[in-house]
Amino acid sequence: MTRLVIAQAKSPLHSLISEKLREQIASGIYAAGEQLPSEHQLMEQFGVSRITVRRAIANLVNQGLVTAHRGKGVFVNEQRKVVYSLSNPLVFFDEDMARQGVTLSIRNLVFEPQQAPESVQHCLQLSHEQRDVYLQKKCLLIDQVPIMIDTTYILADLGAAYAADLQTRMTFPTLEQNGVAIVRIEATLESTHADHELSAHLEIPLGSPLMVYRYTAYTHQEKPILCGEALSRGDRLSYSVVLTKPIDS
Repeated sequence: MTRLVIAQAKSPLHSLISEKLREQIASGIYAAGEQLPSEHQLMEQFGVSRITVRRAIANLVNQGLVTAHRGKGVFVNEQRKVVYSLSNPLVFFDEDMARQGVTLSIRNLVFEPQQAPESVQHCLQLSHEQRDVYLQKKCLLIDQVPIMIDTTYILADLGAAYAADLQTRMTFPTLEQNGVAIVRIEATLESTHADHELSAHLEIPLGSPLMVYRYTAYTHQEKPILCGEALSRGDRLSYSVVLTKPIDS
């Protein structure tokens, strides 16, 4: 990134600089534990003021990419990427994270009753007269770094019965521990990019790549009890799948 490109860009200078540094960290130019150039060096490199450099560094700190140590400098954090296994038998997300030794925490954003949108009504096989569901939106953090926004629509009776636990714990384990068995999950994977709301919640640049995991969970008698989608940071979470072919007898 040259001074000319920065001068002509429409985005804030500090965002452009932090994005350039983020790319350099991702490509390994600055490795985990390595110190970034000093404020003065960055001012010279990009031709900007000290306040602009400090805002750029603050962006990286907020994204969990670096840690600033007063009097010592700014150092690159280990960029750990976790993998969620879409396995059979089913392993829930929190179990998989615990197995990998990472700390999972939840930030509840929305939990409220509402009328199901038409797509959710169809997914949960609700009648037009009985469309009550609970909407939950939560942010999942791995080692205090936000990695996923999960939006779930759950049947109204389940949402009301387990409201307190659902707002502080993962959805599937909460239901299972209360006797609501999840016997099957249908899911699709696709990609998208972060809009303004997602970029703010996940502390990533606008337009960053996201993985979309859409799901519907069923209990016994093929009854759907919830559906939703999880949008996760492509730089912090990936999915793995094992495919097997039946052996001819």
